[in-house]
Amino acid sequence: MKMTILLTIATLVACVVPVYAADAPGPDRTSFQEGGGYNPKIDFGSDMAMVYGVGTDFAQRAQSWRDKGYTVGMMTGIAWGHYQDYYVTPDGLKKDEIQTEKSGKLIMHGENVGYNVPTDAYIEYIKKYCEPAVDAGAQAIFFEEPEFWTRAGWSNAFKAAWQEYYGEPWQAPDSSPEAQYRASRLKYEMYFKALREVAKHVKERAASQGKQVECHVPTHSLINYSQWGIVSPESHLMDIQEMDGYIAQVWTGTARTPNWYKGKKAERTFETAYLEYGQMLAMVRPTGRKVWFLADPIEDNPNRSWNDYKRNYECTIIASLFWPEVFRYEVMPWPSRIFQGSYPKVDLDSKSDAKEGIPAEYATQLLAVINALNDMDQPVVSYDCGTRGIGVIVSDSLMFQRAAPRQSDGGLGQFYGLALPFVKAGVPVEVVQMENLPQANTLSTCRVALLTYEGQKPLKPEYHDQVDAWVRAGGCLLFVDDNSDPYHHVREWWNDQGRNEATASDDILKRLGVTEAAKTAPEAVGKGWVRVVVDKPSALQRREDGAKLVLDSVAGLLEKLGEPLKTQNYLKLQRGPYVVASVMEESVSGEALRITGQFVDLFDPMLPVVTEKVLQPGERALLFDIPWAFRQGMHRKVAAASTRVRDERNVDGIRHFTTRGPEGTRARARVIFTKEPKGVTTEPSIPVATAWDKDSHTLWLDFDNAARDIEFRVQMN
Repeated sequence: MKMTILLTIATLVACVVPVYAADAPGPDRTSFQEGGGYNPKIDFGSDMAMVYGVGTDFAQRAQSWRDKGYTVGMMTGIAWGHYQDYYVTPDGLKKDEIQTEKSGKLIMHGENVGYNVPTDAYIEYIKKYCEPAVDAGAQAIFFEEPEFWTRAGWSNAFKAAWQEYYGEPWQAPDSSPEAQYRASRLKYEMYFKALREVAKHVKERAASQGKQVECHVPTHSLINYSQWGIVSPESHLMDIQEMDGYIAQVWTGTARTPNWYKGKKAERTFETAYLEYGQMLAMVRPTGRKVWFLADPIEDNPNRSWNDYKRNYECTIIASLFWPEVFRYEVMPWPSRIFQGSYPKVDLDSKSDAKEGIPAEYATQLLAVINALNDMDQPVVSYDCGTRGIGVIVSDSLMFQRAAPRQSDGGLGQFYGLALPFVKAGVPVEVVQMENLPQANTLSTCRVALLTYEGQKPLKPEYHDQVDAWVRAGGCLLFVDDNSDPYHHVREWWNDQGRNEATASDDILKRLGVTEAAKTAPEAVGKGWVRVVVDKPSALQRREDGAKLVLDSVAGLLEKLGEPLKTQNYLKLQRGPYVVASVMEESVSGEALRITGQFVDLFDPMLPVVTEKVLQPGERALLFDIPWAFRQGMHRKVAAASTRVRDERNVDGIRHFTTRGPEGTRARARVIFTKEPKGVTTEPSIPVATAWDKDSHTLWLDFDNAARDIEFRVQMN
């Protein structure tokens, strides 16, 4: 997330920091990032505070959070940051190491700091920069956003790196498709090397002090970077032994990027976020590494309204919850800008320019969602959806064709043309990371996989070996390509480094042994089936019938497996007591979804009990299922609360639990009991309004949050 951090960075060589005991890496499921020290107005009670930047006072800022019960991490930019002491020299700015456009324009990220070309000298600087955080006991280091713009490639440092990496003189990236592809491949490898070297150094320094420190990369999704024209190592980072995982930086700002569907270009925040989160999970799913999902209650654009922020936050947070394998969350970035900033009251089409701080009810809603996120490590109870087991294969090379002279489709139709029709039809399509194909079980959840080489290419021939083996063992492949992409002819393994005219598409179809018959109907390959559609996914997304063609082609493959393609206009998942639902617009029907039962509505700041929730197309819900909790024996559980709840226990007929929340916010809670409690007290004593709902057997509480532990004692006997 782009934000200026007002921290003073002193010369690191002169920075003397005492050595602290490290927080032991543990089950930290929720976190947030913040530049300053402890602040009671943003005391969410999450597990970890990621303190941004080192400066001269990291140890003090870190300790201020640790004193309040948080474990501590350190986050810093890997491609940019407050690194003026590196960039500004007596001879002037190090312009040679700043990403540079063809015009000579430097791509900057703040005053006197640019997006970096990661030279060996810069890598050594970042190693030293991180040392005070290791010494001060940070549990984890987060290297944010390794970003190299596709429009860059003209700096002297990049030209020198080209010569070293390829053993040949630099070529202007816009001089040919091959030059652009090779420039992007080099950018990809440069930040891979930087992160590999820095993570190794961090681990070794920690080990020398008897500590363990995790290393993670907060990064946008491959989907977003590809559409925005940025190259990053993405799944390649899982080739680094010292890399422990990712934070999936998906939020309104990325997910509202317009895409095409049935010939219409529009923002589709829920659907885009769903696919972005799915791709980030795909990078770690076969590896056993960690991933946190981020959502932002606002976005980097400060001119949107609170109504807009709320609507889109609900889209992204619900999208994140449809991936039940993930139960770690960065609950928000920069909470001080959210809870202490001012933004427009109403939508942009209004003539009013009045601004206000976060509306009290939106703050209460956010806190209820955040508390639920702490409890999301739950079993899947049910999934009401379309056909499962369909995946779209993507490669990191999707980022390599995103600039002149032949930019692949700017709307990223190569991906959305294949994936979006399924989300719109209530089919929980998965994203399969091509670079993980050599890992065991990468395709194990897929019965049908979709693949194109328009806009992306296979980086290694063994990926085709894996696809071939999977099909012959019973998988179904839909291959959509017209073989016209000019990037097919870059010097790569499939054409013997340019010695022949073969394409990557030719190679996969030759291995599978399919004939012309596969272009009209599924063709048997071993125990599996292959269907070839000679078309461009990017063209399909702009056609009214494009989505239907994709769905029908997959339906034809599923028929060979003896089942129909099931579609509907919604997704509804239950994770433990939590019911997550989204109804799609532009779908197979315009019907409303009616959810009946007895629920706490977590999107309503009053936390009411509802017996029916009706969702129209374009609406979403997050509910707590009270009867399900009863059936599981949760007779004295805090079902929902706009405050962090911990330490729930029974002692001598009294239900105890503690709460903690940001100063200046309102807390509400709903607690399940078998019968009406006799009274509520707190320590320390605070005013609490209560109401008993006999139908749901829940006690409603209403009180002011406090940035300290408040112990509730509910008399049951």
